Amino acid sequence: MSGGDSHPSAARALVSEIEGHLLVAATRAEGRTAATRFTAPFDWLGDDRRRDVEERFEAEYLALARASWQRTAERAGRLHGEYEERYRALRRRLLAGCLLGACAVLGCAGVLVLRLR
Repeated sequence: MSGGDSHPSAARALVSEIEGHLLVAATRAEGRTAATRFTAPFDWLGDDRRRDVEERFEAEYLALARASWQRTAERAGRLHGEYEERYRALRRRLLAGCLLGACAVLGCAGVLVLRLR
């Protein structure tokens, strides 16, 4: 592999890392918003307790999101493997069919040539 070949994979890795950071940042913002909505009806909470509850809510929200992402990634990996195997099997069957068809055509052509002689 030449040095030029590593640039696309390095760029993809960088883009993936940036996307991951953006996804976590967006999820944190969603968690903060949800935490604020959750604590809004609790007028009796002091500011310190409200911040504490909001921080815990946000942390739990992010933990649940990460667990969901992990399950999704694992399922995507399993599906990728399943589809890859099905694709290989389809390619094998297609190649076998083409070879069988070519053999049949060559066989018929050979029989025709022998009969014409």
